[in-house]
Amino acid sequence: MSIDQLFLRLYSFQFVLLLLCAVFYYKAAELEDAPRLLWAGLSVLVYLVTWMLLSWGLIGCLAGQAALLGAITLVRVIRKSKV
Repeated sequence: MSIDQLFLRLYSFQFVLLLLCAVFYYKAAELEDAPRLLWAGLSVLVYLVTWMLLSWGLIGCLAGQAALLGAITLVRVIRKSKV
């Protein structure tokens, strides 16, 4: 991938959506009193994997974010039930 192609990807709707998802997870973690940077970082990682590596498109990226939300919810429920 050339530098021009990389910059074109940074100026796309997908990149803006990546940032919006990261902000959403950051704020959600803040409300849940959870590690904010971890949640936002996981969101960025999942989005980049589904967008750049798997080339799933918009629906696939949003499905990856939904799967992340489900995984975080499941982990929090399991951890809470053990306490």
